[in-house]
Amino acid sequence: MTRSLSGIVVAATVVNGLVWSPWSFGAVLALLVAGGMYEFYALAGRRGVRPQRVLGIAVGLVLFVLNMVLTRGVAGIGLDSAMLATLALLLLTVPLLLVCELYRKNDDPMTAVGTTLLGIFYIVLPLICLFHIAAAGGRQGEWRPWVALVYIFVIWTNDVLAYLVGKYSGGPHKLFPRLSPNKSWEGFFGGMAGAVAVGLAAGHWLGGNLWAWAGFAFVTAGAGVLGDLAESMFKRAAAEKDSGTLIPGHGGVLDRFDAVLLSAPFAAVYLLVCRFVFDAGFYC
Repeated sequence: MTRSLSGIVVAATVVNGLVWSPWSFGAVLALLVAGGMYEFYALAGRRGVRPQRVLGIAVGLVLFVLNMVLTRGVAGIGLDSAMLATLALLLLTVPLLLVCELYRKNDDPMTAVGTTLLGIFYIVLPLICLFHIAAAGGRQGEWRPWVALVYIFVIWTNDVLAYLVGKYSGGPHKLFPRLSPNKSWEGFFGGMAGAVAVGLAAGHWLGGNLWAWAGFAFVTAGAGVLGDLAESMFKRAAAEKDSGTLIPGHGGVLDRFDAVLLSAPFAAVYLLVCRFVFDAGFYC
């Protein structure tokens, strides 16, 4: 009951934030940035690593807010400006981390700086990609986040069906027993089938190329499974069952949004390729 209720609250918060406005969705994602980075650096700390937590989270939030403000659908400035701002800040982040590390008296500065950067790339950039997916659905200055809504439902459908099919199929074929002994190939294919069905339904609803929508769902769901395994890898290295306790019954931010962190960049690149290389339509 606790897991179900907290899951409903999280789902309602994300979906309502997404549909309401770019600012509300940005606020939800900014909270996920801060919470996810805190959990990631805490996991690293349990391994004896000393990342620059405050600076890492501060840079991550500044990066995200810059992209939110500069992205089409919010200020209407455009994706190019957001990408240039991101690149400029990332270029300054590395020397800034090195300068700060000079004063920390850390026995392993390379690991500390590398872990701090990994937190930014692993959590912040994927959530920036998710915001860009939402902002790309309409014309400049217009908020029509239906592609991002489909993306979220693809992730959730894959997650739910993979669990149900894996649990009740009785199949013994383990997908990746070293990191996730409960995942099975039966659940994987069941989740993928449901995800592609959601993609096709979205194609009928929003219009556009059905093959492109099916491919979008396939790429999103497949990368989402790998995102779940990647987060399990970090938790096992830290000897932890959950990344945190923020979401009752689910664990932390990373436990609930692990699929998003790996799949959002793949989904964003897929949309760009379809739009600018193959000219495949996604939008109503």
